[in-house]
Amino acid sequence: MSDNSPESKARQATAALIRSYYEAFNKGDDAAMLAAAADDVIHDVNQGERRQGKDKFNAFMARMAHHYKEQLEDIAVMVNKDGTRAAAEFNVSGTYLNAEQGLPEANGQTYKLPAGAFFAIRDGKIARVTTYYNLTDWIAQVAT
Repeated sequence: MSDNSPESKARQATAALIRSYYEAFNKGDDAAMLAAAADDVIHDVNQGERRQGKDKFNAFMARMAHHYKEQLEDIAVMVNKDGTRAAAEFNVSGTYLNAEQGLPEANGQTYKLPAGAFFAIRDGKIARVTTYYNLTDWIAQVAT
């Protein structure tokens, strides 16, 4: 029997939102990623500062595209009972394109890295995304 309760529909909608967000990431479709976010989206990055608002989120995505080419694989999405929070676990397959200040020199090194993200959902949009990965592992992979 299928569950058509409001909570079930909210969980399904949140799971679809997170999957479409990561599909857009894998396509390099920044506009679709921004469309999934609330205007005042909070973005907490691993080892970095909190950014708030679509302008800062968009600037972050542009910086990332300049330095890295990444695809996310084996994405697992988990959603709480009422659909207001979600988490995703995935593997990052990437290429380090251009060096970032304070990080090793870039010469096309490839890396594979487990990562995860936590989301807060408000009115069908991503209100907060917090991303985690092991920076020490990443540095060890690209420092060769």
